[in-house]
Amino acid sequence: MTTSEEGRALREAAAVEPLGPGRYFVNLSQYYTIAGHPNGGYLQCVMANAALAAASEDGASHLHTTAITTNYAGAPDVGPAELRTNVRRVGRGVSFVHVTLEQGGQVSIESLVTVGTLHEDSLARYMDSAAPELAPIAECHQSTDEEEINMRKVMDLRLDPSSAAWWNGERSERGEVRGWLRLNDGNAQWNAWSLLFASDALPPATFPLGSSGWVPTLQLTSYIRRIPTSEWLRARQWCVVIADGLVDERCELFDDRGELVASSTQLAMVRLPNVH
Repeated sequence: MTTSEEGRALREAAAVEPLGPGRYFVNLSQYYTIAGHPNGGYLQCVMANAALAAASEDGASHLHTTAITTNYAGAPDVGPAELRTNVRRVGRGVSFVHVTLEQGGQVSIESLVTVGTLHEDSLARYMDSAAPELAPIAECHQSTDEEEINMRKVMDLRLDPSSAAWWNGERSERGEVRGWLRLNDGNAQWNAWSLLFASDALPPATFPLGSSGWVPTLQLTSYIRRIPTSEWLRARQWCVVIADGLVDERCELFDDRGELVASSTQLAMVRLPNVH
């Protein structure tokens, strides 16, 4: 990997290094940014790495982050940052870790992370979600705009034509985007950990409704339920309610088995025409 490509691979871009008890260093990558600021899902990968490392140091044998809730009090900058961890509990089935990310002595984000272990051969006993119907990948809209959204350099996004009219300036009465996602960081395919990035990788579902590009996330919660088996994920993100300048969004991700591998919900600020 050349110097100019350093930090392109997600595993490298979100890697943490120990600084001392409960403290870790990370160099936030420029590749996982939107308008110069690190993407929320990418940041959850960083927080999860610190949580897993801290839990392991305290004796936990868990391999995966199964749930994470992150509050974005500020927008961290690309570059060095420090993570501080507090292991709240080490359990047999799950453990809990609180993580903060600081720059210049100020906390910009904090997460409560649940870690456990997922199994590749596990069977879903019940599932009340269905993979979205999508046009074939070759017929979907491929985004090539990389001016302000660097993360498109490390991810293939193909939007289903029925939810992509907003690319051409058309509005819809439905706040929903659907499409295919593939990790294209030159290093790996989707796994249980990188699903944290995928859970916040789709364009805001407010775009079909005519919102501006300003949709900053206040809180994001992601649940990782299965280990994915495919290169491409089927993804659906939709608005549940918009009121008082805030949007409640949901996202579901499925692999080629039609299995729900991850889901997320987030609260974000939004600006819509004629809405104050």
